[in-house]
Amino acid sequence: MGAQEQGADATQGRWLVIPRTLCFVTNGGDVLLMKRASHKRIFPNRYNGLGGHIERNEDPYGSARREIAEETGLTVRDLWLRAVYNIDAGQATGIMLFVFTAVSDRRDVTANDEGTLHWIPCDEISRYDLVEDLPIILPRVLAMRDTDPPLFVHVSYDTNDVMQFQFSENDNG
Repeated sequence: MGAQEQGADATQGRWLVIPRTLCFVTNGGDVLLMKRASHKRIFPNRYNGLGGHIERNEDPYGSARREIAEETGLTVRDLWLRAVYNIDAGQATGIMLFVFTAVSDRRDVTANDEGTLHWIPCDEISRYDLVEDLPIILPRVLAMRDTDPPLFVHVSYDTNDVMQFQFSENDNG
């Protein structure tokens, strides 16, 4: 099959997505979160995992590894796909978010201009100003076993702009 047979140019009337990764790195009982810089357009001053856009020449797994290394300087192990989000924010394009967990044997991280990095005890996460979906998804993905299949989630917003979650039947939490 040639490139033209893939149908990648059949975008008329199709809903398109921007691929991104979101990664949660743990060390002991702590998870590494980034307090996003105040100048950032998306989620300024809020705590989130690590990640970003998947580049054209990458798959989600490779993108997750690259984003973790770029944003923290860490090399991680046990990188697992935990969830795939299909996010409909009411625009012509949506977000396809690949959520990963990983383990770091080190805690020393490098600074970056995306925000500040913080090792936060898992049982204290709710005390922080988190991105709105983290209280729902983070406990689920951190509790997953290596043998659990990924969660599949459709995210949308109601008429009051409140995030709505629809988990697939394959939900294990």
